[in-house]
Amino acid sequence: MGSRVARMFRNFNLENRVHREISKEKPRAAPRHEADLARSSGGSVAAETAESLSQKNAPLLGLLRSVYVESKDPAAAEASEEVSVGTEGERRPLWYSVPGDQYGLVELSDVPKGKLTIAETLKALGSHQRQPQTWTPGKIAQEYSLDLKDTKALLEFFIPFQVHIIPPKTESAKQIKAS
Repeated sequence: MGSRVARMFRNFNLENRVHREISKEKPRAAPRHEADLARSSGGSVAAETAESLSQKNAPLLGLLRSVYVESKDPAAAEASEEVSVGTEGERRPLWYSVPGDQYGLVELSDVPKGKLTIAETLKALGSHQRQPQTWTPGKIAQEYSLDLKDTKALLEFFIPFQVHIIPPKTESAKQIKAS
């Protein structure tokens, strides 16, 4: 109810108030300072500044041409050498793969050492989850040519999906029938 009353007061005599505001005399701009007038009307200072900016300074240009910067990061160079030496020709055959035609994937025959496919990862994690005494991090690292530290991190932080089917508490509970 209050919004209706407020709207009535807000819209009351609106057109007359608008015409009164429009017909008022506009305020004049403040006069400019004499220094600003001389700068804008003189034009010679602005023209000189623009001209000096567009000219090339020969001594500075010569100094700029003599500068040559060569940057080397020793840590990045060592890391790139390790990667190039470690994975040049070393590849291993796949232990487990998904058929490629069904899922639109390219069938792989081998992968670089130190790498796993998704199917191999899930197979290794599943076997470790089912038989942790048999499939230890060391054995997984040896089977798939992985680093032991990476394998331990994989087993600790990467958890495959688990599906738990909880049976109903009573026999009369509604269940979805298989089609």
